[in-house]
Amino acid sequence: MNTEVIILLTSDIHGNIFPLNYGDNTSSAVGLGKVATVIANERAKNPNTIVIDNGDLIQGTPLTYHYVNFLADKKNPMITILNELKYDAAVIGNHEFNYGLPILKSAVEESNFPWLCANIVEEKTKNPFLGTPYMIKTINDFKIAILGITTHYIPNWENPHNIKGLQFYDAFDSAKEWVNLIKEEEQPDVLIISYHGGFERNLETGEPTEVLTRENLGYTICKQIDGVDVLLTGHQHRELTGNINGTEIIQPSNNGKFVGKITLVLDDKGEVIEKSSELLSVAEVEADKNILLLAKEYEESTQEWLDTPIGHIDGDMLVTDPMTIRLGDNPLIEFLNKVQMDVAKVKISNTALFNNASPGFKPNVTMRDIVSNYIYPNTFKVLALTGKDIRDALEQSAKYFALNDEGEPIVNPSFVYPKPQHYNYDMWEGIEYILDLSKPIGQRVILLNFDGMPINEEAIYEVVMNNYRAGGGGNFLMFKNKPVVREVQFDASELIANYIMERRIVSATCNHNWKVIW
Repeated sequence: MNTEVIILLTSDIHGNIFPLNYGDNTSSAVGLGKVATVIANERAKNPNTIVIDNGDLIQGTPLTYHYVNFLADKKNPMITILNELKYDAAVIGNHEFNYGLPILKSAVEESNFPWLCANIVEEKTKNPFLGTPYMIKTINDFKIAILGITTHYIPNWENPHNIKGLQFYDAFDSAKEWVNLIKEEEQPDVLIISYHGGFERNLETGEPTEVLTRENLGYTICKQIDGVDVLLTGHQHRELTGNINGTEIIQPSNNGKFVGKITLVLDDKGEVIEKSSELLSVAEVEADKNILLLAKEYEESTQEWLDTPIGHIDGDMLVTDPMTIRLGDNPLIEFLNKVQMDVAKVKISNTALFNNASPGFKPNVTMRDIVSNYIYPNTFKVLALTGKDIRDALEQSAKYFALNDEGEPIVNPSFVYPKPQHYNYDMWEGIEYILDLSKPIGQRVILLNFDGMPINEEAIYEVVMNNYRAGGGGNFLMFKNKPVVREVQFDASELIANYIMERRIVSATCNHNWKVIW
């Protein structure tokens, strides 16, 4: 008699529990409340169900930020909910490190399920970090092995303090090594890799879809590691199902918009005779009220904090058109750069409009406005850069744009697919520059001045930027391993709030130090 096994997958939940948008508290089809209903429905259909979270769980919303900063003496609400939902396992994602090792270690200690990660180890002992490389789940006497792997590119983004003492092994090499070991020692009937990473190539053509940094290696894993029945993925926030080289693959978007479902049919010998994958939308289901109740105290405290008045903006810092913001200097970006320059005591800064949902600042500013615009828990670094480094960085940012058939600027498709990367286009303050989109990529900086004079490509300039960019994140390799003059170890949201509170009234200014032409 055949056995049907269901694997349910969440990934990149990013702190979403309630079905709402924190920017304005409107309803949104996201969150663990709705995910809980989908999981309950699937378990009711088939008790042979395994539930896995694939990483980036504990960071990402005002609720998780507020918990870490004000309620960290209490249980982690994300873990409390996964325990209640009886998850079988979780995998460490790159954003698990954002709040520091003590918060992550507490989350793991509170979990009633194992955290799987084979390729992050303690630097001194080489022991697995905070968990076990794999687990075995037995269903009807059949052995199902689940191996956890995390993108090893984390040191290129993360604050070094948050990953101190850890070593990150190559995701592909580790996966191959552990798959061979598991097959030899466990002889499982089913072998699953849960990989907090995505796909570096087009799934049908095999053509590269990103610079091959080895941040995402899902395609290579499917093509070059034999005996993997299922590859669960994430990190890229894509909606994917399919089969590559006999390996069933899935990726369930982000924020709990979908639950990934893999169906495996095993014959009486334990052979997998059927595989299929689908994405279960949470849009039409009601959130589980009992699950929401578990986080009620945290949510009420967060909402009160979000409505805290901070100060007043004199002028216009609203976002009406994200593309317009990115084509010429504007008060919002100038303000964010000025905050960074003020705290870092430097004359040059860069920042980004992180996504197209950033609303800008209303006249009466609350914490809700701040966390809606600055969505990442970044800290800042001052790097010593040459003038050439600055030029190269501007050329990298200029790749964000392409021209359509009418000669009008559009977002380069490579910054939209396979994953939106609006956060990888920087805008600068403290220098004067012009980008000309009619020029070839790599030759678009046609003006670059500092203090009214052409920048000296061999001179050294101090520049403040967020820790992600300072590590070379976003293919800004010219920043990688550059001297760090000093660090600003305060969260961006806190810095912005303090800047406004100290002044009470902030004027919206724009000196038009840069523009994009075509």
